[in-house]
Amino acid sequence: MSKVILVSNRLSVSVGRTTEGDFSFTPSVGGLATGLSSMHGASDSVWVGWSGLASNSLTPAEHATLKGRLLKEFQSITVELSDDELDSFYFGFCNNIIWPLFHYFPTYVEYDNELWESYVRVNRKFAERVLEIAEPGDFIWVHDYQLMLLPDMLKQSLPESTIGFFLHIPFPSFEIFRLLPWRESILDGLLGADLVGFHTYDYARHFLSSVRRLLGLEHSLGDIHRGNRAIKIDAFPMGIDYEKYAGATDRPDVREELDLISKEFIGRKLILSVDRLDYSKGIPQRLRAFHAFLKRYPEYAGRVSMIMVVSPSRTKVPQYMELKRELDELVGIVNGEFGRLDWTPVQYFYRTFDFSHLTALYARADLLLVTPLRDGMNLIAKEYVAAHTDMRAVVVLSETAGAARELGEALIVNPVNIDEIADAIRTGLEQSNEEKAENSTSMHERLKRYDIHFWANDFMDKLRTVAAEQRTLSSRRLTGALRTELSERHRAAENRLVLLGYDGSIIRLSDSPRKAAPDRGLLDLLSRLAADKRNTVVIVSGRSRGLLDQWFGELDIGLVSGHGAWYRTEKKDEWRLIEPIHGEWKVALRPILERYVDRTPGTMIEEKDFSLAWHYRRAEPELASVRVAELKDALLSLTGNFNLSVLEGKKVLEVKNAGINKGRAAALWTSRHRWGFILAVGDDWTDEDMFSILPDDAYSLKVGSDFSNARYYLDSPESVRILLEELVTGGNTRKN
Repeated sequence: MSKVILVSNRLSVSVGRTTEGDFSFTPSVGGLATGLSSMHGASDSVWVGWSGLASNSLTPAEHATLKGRLLKEFQSITVELSDDELDSFYFGFCNNIIWPLFHYFPTYVEYDNELWESYVRVNRKFAERVLEIAEPGDFIWVHDYQLMLLPDMLKQSLPESTIGFFLHIPFPSFEIFRLLPWRESILDGLLGADLVGFHTYDYARHFLSSVRRLLGLEHSLGDIHRGNRAIKIDAFPMGIDYEKYAGATDRPDVREELDLISKEFIGRKLILSVDRLDYSKGIPQRLRAFHAFLKRYPEYAGRVSMIMVVSPSRTKVPQYMELKRELDELVGIVNGEFGRLDWTPVQYFYRTFDFSHLTALYARADLLLVTPLRDGMNLIAKEYVAAHTDMRAVVVLSETAGAARELGEALIVNPVNIDEIADAIRTGLEQSNEEKAENSTSMHERLKRYDIHFWANDFMDKLRTVAAEQRTLSSRRLTGALRTELSERHRAAENRLVLLGYDGSIIRLSDSPRKAAPDRGLLDLLSRLAADKRNTVVIVSGRSRGLLDQWFGELDIGLVSGHGAWYRTEKKDEWRLIEPIHGEWKVALRPILERYVDRTPGTMIEEKDFSLAWHYRRAEPELASVRVAELKDALLSLTGNFNLSVLEGKKVLEVKNAGINKGRAAALWTSRHRWGFILAVGDDWTDEDMFSILPDDAYSLKVGSDFSNARYYLDSPESVRILLEELVTGGNTRKN
C-alpha cells in the first residue's frame, strides 16, 4: 500500500533540551504543521526533516535515542545537520541568496559557489533519508525553498513515485530569477515534481515564464511536457485553521487578555501591526505612513493608538540589525512628535506574543495594517479576520501580498505609497458598521471554506489526479510487451510501410532550418532499413524538395515535401505534385511576414515551393508569443481569398495551400497495398493528419507525451532511432 511522505526543512515537532539534559518535544504551531496534521496522523504517513538540534551536539547514543523516539512517537525521521551545514545551507544559501532574491531584494544577495555546493549537499542528504523509506507508488510532498533540488533527486532514483512540491514564498519574475547563477539547476530540481504548487497564479506564471525562457519548455494550460512526463503547475492559496481563530474568544485565557486590552484602550481606536523582523515586511514604511496619518489628520490625536509587535529574527545579521535601529528611531520620532502624557501613539513590542495575547489583540483591534513589500501569502491578515467574530474587521493590505488575491474586500494599497496608506487608515477607521459587516462576512465565508485543511486536501487530491494521469500516459509509452508485439509483427510481415517525420521525429529540432542536416548515423540507419525489400520507407516532411534531395537523394526511400505538396515514390523518381497548385499568392503575403521579421529579432522566413514559413525559435519567447498571435490573425484575415491554410508548428508559423497535408500524402502509400505492418512517426500537430488516416492495426507513434491521435509515444528522436535499429537487427540491440 502506498504511503505519504512529507518533507520539509523542519519537522512538525521541534526537539530541544531540558535542564536535566533530556530531550523535549514541542509540536509546531505553524500553519504547515496544522494543515498536514490530519494527514500526518494517518498510519501510513512519515515526516522527514531536521529536528532542530545540530548533529555535532549529540553523541552516537543520543542520535540513536532521538531517532527511535521521533519515529515511534511522532512518525518522523530526522535529517542530521551539523552547525557548519546549518550556517552554509540555511543561514547562507537559503537566507542570504534565495530569500532576498525571491522577495525582490537583489542588492542583498551574496552569490557564493561554496554556499551553493552546501545547498546541493544538504538536499542530497534529504534525498538519501527519503529514499531509505520510499517505495514505488508512494506520494512524496516536498515543501519550500530550502529543498528545491530535492524533487529531481528523488525522481531520478525513484521514477515511479509521485512527487508534489509547494513553494511557500513568492516565485519572482524572470528578470529577477535570471540573476541566479544556478537558475537552470533550480528549475530542473523543481521539475522533478509531478505537481508544483504556488500561493497565487502570479507566482505560477512567473515560474512558467522562467521555464520557457531558460529551459525552452512550453506549457499548455499549466502542463509542461518533459521527456515522458507531464508536470502540472497550479495555484493553491494557503488557508488558516479557521475554527481555531474564530473560536479563540471563547477561551478563558483569551477573554481575560481581551478584557485587559479593552480597558486600557477604552474610547480609542486601535491599529495593529504584527510581523517578524524582516526587510521584506515594509515595517518602516508602515511607521512613516502612520506618522503621515497623524500629521494629515490631527483630529485623531489622542483617539487612536498603534500597537506594533515585531518578532526578533536573525539578530546578528547586519541588515536586520540596521532595520532594528531604523524601527527604534522611527518609533521615537512618532512618539516624540505627537505623544502626550496621557497618550503614546505607538506602543512597540520587540518580542513574540503567544496565542492568547495575539488573538486578543486581533479581536480588539479596529484595523490591521499589513503592508509587506513582498509576501508569499501573509496568514496574519487571515487570522485577524477570522478572530473578529463581531464582523467588524478592517484590513489595510499590501497589493504585493499573496493574500490580496483572496481578500478583495480589504483596503488594498501600494506598500511604498506613504500617502495612500495614510488615507487608507483614515478610510478604514471611518467605515460604517454596515460596510464592515458586509466585507467581513464575505471574507469569513471564504476563509472558512478554504481553510488550511482544505488547502492540504486540495493539493493532495490534485496530486492523486496527476498520478492517475501519469499512469494513463505511461500506458501509452511504447515499452515492454507493446514494444515486443511491434517488433514481432514487423518481423512476421512481408509488406511493411514505415512513415517517418523528420524534424523532431528522427532528428532533434534546430534553431536554424538549414542546420538540421542528417548525421552519418541516421543516413546509415535509414539505408539499412530500406535495404530490406520488405520495408517501404518514406520521409514525410515539411522541408523543401531541394533539401530532401540533397540529404536523401541517394537512398532508396520515398519522400514527401512541403507537408504533402510534393512526393517522390522511390530513388531517381521524379517529384510530383499531389494536385495542381500554385504559389503566386506568396508575392502578396511575403511582405507581411517580412514586416514581422523586422519587428521580431531572431525570426526568419523560409520560402518553399508552395508555402512560406515564419520561424521564431531564436526569438525572445514573450515577444514571440505576442507576435505569433498578431501574425496569425493578420494571415487568417487574408488567406480565405487564396484558399490557403495557416499551420502553427513547433516555433514556426507556415502558410500553405489548403487541402495539402501529410495525411493526404501518406494515403498515397497506405492505399497501395494490404500492408502487414505500418509504423508512422511524427512529433507535432502537422503529423496528426497522417495519424488519422491510418488503419486501426497500424502503429502510430508520437515523439513527446502531449495529446495526440497517435496510439503510442516515445520520449525523443533518439528513442525512435533505437526502435528503428531494433527493427533492422531483429531486436538484438534494445537499449530501453
